[in-house]
Amino acid sequence: MSLRNRPGRFLLFVVFLACASQLMALNPSWTKPFPPHRIAGNLYYVGSEDLASYLIVTPKGNILINSSLQASVPLIRSSIRQLGFKFSDTNILLISHAHFDHCGGSAKVKQLTGTKYFVMDADVPVVESGGKEDFQYGADPTMQFPPAKVDRILHDGDRVRLGGVVLTAHKTAGHTKGTTTWTMDELQGGKALHVVIVGSPNVNSGYKLVNNRAYPQIAEDYKHGFQILMALPCDIFLGAHGSYYGMVQKYARMKRGEKQVFVDPDGYKSYLSEREHAFEAELARQSAGNP
Repeated sequence: MSLRNRPGRFLLFVVFLACASQLMALNPSWTKPFPPHRIAGNLYYVGSEDLASYLIVTPKGNILINSSLQASVPLIRSSIRQLGFKFSDTNILLISHAHFDHCGGSAKVKQLTGTKYFVMDADVPVVESGGKEDFQYGADPTMQFPPAKVDRILHDGDRVRLGGVVLTAHKTAGHTKGTTTWTMDELQGGKALHVVIVGSPNVNSGYKLVNNRAYPQIAEDYKHGFQILMALPCDIFLGAHGSYYGMVQKYARMKRGEKQVFVDPDGYKSYLSEREHAFEAELARQSAGNP
């Protein structure tokens, strides 16, 4: 009997093909393990070589930023354990934005830890639909992920507090409708350093910045997002991907004994300038009617 005559098996086969297609499209650095490490104070890196996940440790439990891929959860759990902490102590889960490579593992993290999931308002429908409500990728099964229930809906400027730690959610939309840049202060050497974890200012291939019926204000949101990012004070520059801030290179410098390698305000400004220029060039190209 063919698979099409067995609905259950056919569905599983379709899901398998979608997952396989998704995994084959991945950048190898997204799934390659990377040594977990302390960035500053109680802030740690627990992601892969490029998909960034961050752990913030507090006396009242821990905060995890970005669950990454569904397949990333064992890697994140292992990294947390290597640092001497408990994965089960994850009390709050946050994300940078609702794409499968940053929130695909959220349902699994919730299941394993019982954590509360906080998401920026405009990304909530995408998260809770498993990607089906995404303005660009909603109809693409390879971009979908297990849906997860949101426990707290965040709005621009909201603060997340736990055990003396305060994070501020800045809505820097465009890449997704609810892309979130997180800021916090960390003590290092007796000095408070401003930490910025950039959500994403990137214009993905295929994004329509002009006459986008699914997201009419996309270009204005990008512009507003850059205004917010440019205005944020930044000492420690981080992001949703390690490549945003040269994580691999900075980690190598740290292993050689260099101090405060993640303090990089000039790198932050340079990154934003380059990304804004790329956005403006793409907007100009599309505005001129070029396909």
